[in-house]
Amino acid sequence: MTVGIIMLVHTALDRAAQVAQHWTAAGCPVVLHVDTKVSKPRYDAFVETLSSDPLIRFSRRHHCEWGTWSIVAASQSAAERMLAEFDQVLHVYLTSGSCLPLRPVQELVDYLAARPRTDFIESATTADVPWTVGGLDHERFTLRFPFSWKRHRYLFDKWVDVQRRFGLKRAIPHGLVPHMGSQWWCLTRQTISAILQDPDRDMHDRYFRRVWIPDESYYQTLARKYSVNIESRSLTLSKFDHQGKPHVFYDDHLQLLRRSDCFVARKIWPRADRLYRAFLTDADTAMNRTEPNPGKIDRIFAKAVERRTRGRAGLYMQSRFPRLGHENGITSNPYSMFQGFAELFEDFEPWLTRATGTRVHGHLFAPDRAEFAGNQTLNNGALTDSARLRDYAAESFLTNFLWNTRGERQCFQFGPGDNQQVNWLIARDPNAQVSVISGAWAVPLFRANLDFTEVRQEAARLQRIESEHLAILRSAHAKARIRIWTMAEFIEAPMEPLQEIVDEIGSVHSRRLAEVPKMADLDGFGRFLQNLKNQGMHPYLMGDFPVDQTPPQLRKPPRKPYLVR
Repeated sequence: MTVGIIMLVHTALDRAAQVAQHWTAAGCPVVLHVDTKVSKPRYDAFVETLSSDPLIRFSRRHHCEWGTWSIVAASQSAAERMLAEFDQVLHVYLTSGSCLPLRPVQELVDYLAARPRTDFIESATTADVPWTVGGLDHERFTLRFPFSWKRHRYLFDKWVDVQRRFGLKRAIPHGLVPHMGSQWWCLTRQTISAILQDPDRDMHDRYFRRVWIPDESYYQTLARKYSVNIESRSLTLSKFDHQGKPHVFYDDHLQLLRRSDCFVARKIWPRADRLYRAFLTDADTAMNRTEPNPGKIDRIFAKAVERRTRGRAGLYMQSRFPRLGHENGITSNPYSMFQGFAELFEDFEPWLTRATGTRVHGHLFAPDRAEFAGNQTLNNGALTDSARLRDYAAESFLTNFLWNTRGERQCFQFGPGDNQQVNWLIARDPNAQVSVISGAWAVPLFRANLDFTEVRQEAARLQRIESEHLAILRSAHAKARIRIWTMAEFIEAPMEPLQEIVDEIGSVHSRRLAEVPKMADLDGFGRFLQNLKNQGMHPYLMGDFPVDQTPPQLRKPPRKPYLVR
């Protein structure tokens, strides 16, 4: 008993000849189909190269095109010649010119000899396969596809639309249940003979000529009709990406291919010299005998597909800049944004640094410059403090800033006077911790030595901007961790929210706060707000402040008594 190898060749003829001679050296006959797209001089030279090998034959040539009947016709011609000229062949194995044997050929022969009645062909109904790409599952069997998907995409799509609109369908031949699977199969002589010699073959062929991608359904469907024992899997390692395109294996995939334990792999890069040297070798240096198990490397491919389609959380690049809602994580790591704290407390930034051990920045989106911690002009990732460069793409500035500082939590200040382009991004970001003291922007105006008309106009502008920002933060689409206090509410009992904020950030100390920031002097602030009201501007975001009563100041907790011996 032996195995007959069919090779469908259309390029890299030198590699195909090398692999064909590897098969025949182990006693396996080979029938090659060479695409008519290969010029006659190249084809004749290829035939001449292999003419001295008695186990090599060439089948009738067809012009093959992806997704069309021609690929099935090529395999039929090759299989007919294999069965006619090699009586000792009990299994027929379909491969391509880019396939590479990964294990000693004798292991494959022995493996199939122990399973003389088993057909290895991936075969599943359309309802059971998850890998179809292009939106055509069952319709590929009920619609007609006279146009090439690659050469006449417009006509292909329009003809599908016409058939759908007018309900044009064709019947599936009686007795056939459409199945799909990989085109790379290994069938017994009995099964392939039954398919090729079926009295209804002409009817089957006519039907499948207008099926889309028939090489993935012709043998897969008919094998179910004649096989006595089907193993619904392929002995060939063939991996596809999210677009349905095959992965190409290169030299650096050597160890990955070794771990697969498969007999054959496709698609091998023709210039992968290391792979061809490693696997087209003697049995002593080849892989160990074991059951083919491509699942061992499925995890790696699944991770590669996920990385290709989703990317890394918070990392954006030109090649896969996502649509809104399609990003894999808006930012790369947690961060905190504080609004109103630096205005209400005189030393909030250095205090927060000491309390949490994080890097605390000023207003990153201030009008004049990005206020990096330590008054730096350049931050990680070569981000400059230039407001012009930052505002060209403010959201990208923030995501890039966080990506380049991952591993260290970042805190920054924000306010209604800053660039507001990042409001929605921060609100939608689950990594964001947003703490807002609404109306605190009025403290710098209260302390400013400006004409009151200017103060009133500026207060009205800032209040309008902050009101719009608060509406975004309260939106049903917001996913950030958001806390909002009015200014009056916060200064009434500031210790509890400060402790809560520090605990969530991750304080360097596990005990309660022993040091608090110094609050700005608010003596007369209530009268200031009343004056704004008297001028026709209603400052409602800071809460209710009594006109003549000074808000309570933040007091440090009393020191605990201690005993001196």
